[in-house]
Amino acid sequence: MANIMGTMAVDDGPPAVLDRREGPYGEVVLRRHGGLLQIIANGCFLMDTSDGRSERLLVDAARDALEQRAEPAVLIGGLGVGFSLAHAARDPRWGRITVVEREPAVVDWHRDGPLSPLSADAFADPRTVIVEDDLVAYVNETSDTFDALCLDIDNGPGWTVDKDNEGLYSPAGLASCARVLRPGGVLAVWSAQPSAEFEESLWNAGFKQVRTEEIPVARGVPDVVHLAVRPG
Repeated sequence: MANIMGTMAVDDGPPAVLDRREGPYGEVVLRRHGGLLQIIANGCFLMDTSDGRSERLLVDAARDALEQRAEPAVLIGGLGVGFSLAHAARDPRWGRITVVEREPAVVDWHRDGPLSPLSADAFADPRTVIVEDDLVAYVNETSDTFDALCLDIDNGPGWTVDKDNEGLYSPAGLASCARVLRPGGVLAVWSAQPSAEFEESLWNAGFKQVRTEEIPVARGVPDVVHLAVRPG
């Protein structure tokens, strides 16, 4: 869940609430703080619009790991403030872009709300498919397959926003991720900190070419993207 520290750099008075809703998983809030838009879930700061480097690297690292595969299909887990979707839609190489977002409010904020300037072009792109569903349930149940899974629904495998998300990083959850990946497909998982334990879990789940790419931040431990390839 990118940009978790972005709000600390803003000092423009108290944030203004633009919308507050009770969603299927609790309260979600969109607020403006200075020039930034922020998403809050159940009182937990998730992300803001301060910097999209993490999201861009998440998508690009998955694409580059696919080498020259023609028109690959990508599944983006979590719409958030739309950086990953917008970046993927600007890349003509992607053939199909599916985004799974479980909060209807977040989708609404992008369709015709304050976040629409960030994602309007991507929403209008014919390659884009928006799925309103819980990502864990989706990867467990869908019959669709993808060349890349780009997951950014938590602050990392060991720092989940929702306890139910822990299943995604378990052996069963990683098996579901592998199931929806085509042979040679890439799993990319954003994290606020590196995790040797998660790397080991990826190896144990049968993935290969497991590695971690760092994303420089202004201070503290770098953000990372965990990458792994499904054999085949």
